[in-house]
Amino acid sequence: MFRTRLSFIRYFELENNIMKKTNWQILIILVFMMAACSFIGQAQVIPAVTPSQLMPLPEDLRDIRYCEILVVNRTLATFEIDVYNTIGSSDCPSEVWNQIDTEALAKTYNAFTVETNGPRYWVINAVTGTGETAAGKIVDLDGLEMKLIAEIEMKVWDALSKDSFYKEKEVQRSNTWTFYAGNMVYELINPEGDVYRMQSYAQIVDPALTIEDLASLGERLDLAEGWTYQPRLLEHDSELEADGLAYMIQDEFRNSYMKVIP
Repeated sequence: MFRTRLSFIRYFELENNIMKKTNWQILIILVFMMAACSFIGQAQVIPAVTPSQLMPLPEDLRDIRYCEILVVNRTLATFEIDVYNTIGSSDCPSEVWNQIDTEALAKTYNAFTVETNGPRYWVINAVTGTGETAAGKIVDLDGLEMKLIAEIEMKVWDALSKDSFYKEKEVQRSNTWTFYAGNMVYELINPEGDVYRMQSYAQIVDPALTIEDLASLGERLDLAEGWTYQPRLLEHDSELEADGLAYMIQDEFRNSYMKVIP
């Protein structure tokens, strides 16, 4: 059976070149891409395992390392993305993380693609999961036990939109992030005044990025007109709650921010 798995990250990177084409060229490219990846069979369910890798959550999660694996399937024009996270299992040891074979995982589970997302580090202090997020199954992906914590749906044309960074995306999850008073928070503010607070920073684009660098990160961001980056010290404990749905953006360093709902 003919099967094409285009890297999901690469799929996003195509956008700048595609958007420079004329309308008819865009149409031809989209039709070709849709056809090229239409012959993927039924995705296989990743089986749950009995947890054997346990790392009790510390009292303070701030600057604790973790990793994610995104299992991407496609139904017609919709990407369906399951997000697996090492939280509660391990701190994503490098010797295991570096040997993850995403192509083999995609083949095993007949996924459109499998992508790694990490290493990442929490900027939150504590987390409380509820509903399906708290009950997420534990799976073994190439020797790394991970928990299903979120689901994302995305249309193909959204993946090809003009701007992928700083563009709001919906994530299905139910949990509460807690930020303790006396800690720095790092926020992006769009021209409409919406505030997005960093939940984690990544060492994907810049492997040397540390939490100490975040206060001056705004100097390195290529912010669009009207956007601002605001580091500030919290005077009181603060919570961000997702009751089934969270609104997320990423900057060009792949740091993740959640929308603050008043």
